[in-house]
Amino acid sequence: MSFQPDSGADPDVIKQQVDEAIESNDVVLFMKGNQLMPQCGYSSKALELIGTHVESFETVDVLPALAEYRAALSEHSGWETIPQTFVDGEFIGGSDILEELEERGELEAELSV
Repeated sequence: MSFQPDSGADPDVIKQQVDEAIESNDVVLFMKGNQLMPQCGYSSKALELIGTHVESFETVDVLPALAEYRAALSEHSGWETIPQTFVDGEFIGGSDILEELEERGELEAELSV
């Protein structure tokens, strides 16, 4: 699948998908790419950090509708950067925050549900 930056995705549909992913998953990572093939270093780092402590979690590839996902996620987190991690519906942060939590020994507890 090739990346199409102007997907023409319906923002309301993307918002609904974001809402459902956050509400229905204990841990969800919105990232560029997927678990098998992350498409940026930050997404790869977030994936690695979460995977160290959580056996199973949801990922959502935002690349097919990047602008729409950024807008929908911003409503939940106040951030526009990707990746974004949510635990029990609460925004935790991107790869930089996850890395800081890991360095302080707090990430495992933060990801526990």
